[in-house]
Amino acid sequence: MRYGIGYDIHRLAPDRRLVLGGVEIAFGMGLLGHSDADALVHAIIDALLGAAAIGDIGQLFPDTDPEYEDAESLKLLGVVAEILSKDGFHVVNVDSIIVAERPKMAPYIMDMRKKISAKLEIPIGCVSVKAKTNEGVDAIGCGEAIAAWAIACIEREQE
Repeated sequence: MRYGIGYDIHRLAPDRRLVLGGVEIAFGMGLLGHSDADALVHAIIDALLGAAAIGDIGQLFPDTDPEYEDAESLKLLGVVAEILSKDGFHVVNVDSIIVAERPKMAPYIMDMRKKISAKLEIPIGCVSVKAKTNEGVDAIGCGEAIAAWAIACIEREQE
């Protein structure tokens, strides 16, 4: 078994959709980034790539490549799952935390878990998504950004 940790943060900006865990959230602002800026999925991608020791999201999907402009991060997660599978790995589980002052994430968490588990082809019980505030501290606490942390466990397939 191998483990990886992922982290991502994006600033909130007007005139952007807010997408986390592949779920569009009704909110007056969205995350600023080259792709859809889904900080949760980006953290999960980095955790998976780290567990396999094959780089990070910026190496695989560079923000200088126009192909990934406005890309759906959930699709990029599917690409990572395929890469892991070709390298002989399968995902055991993912645990993650969204850190945001607002909006409230509770109404969206089950849909996020469903989308992530479907893309990784693992049971929903193997995907955890939690949400915390930053208690008014720093850019996240002031409502200027949203961050996410993730840890992933992968295992080499038995032959």
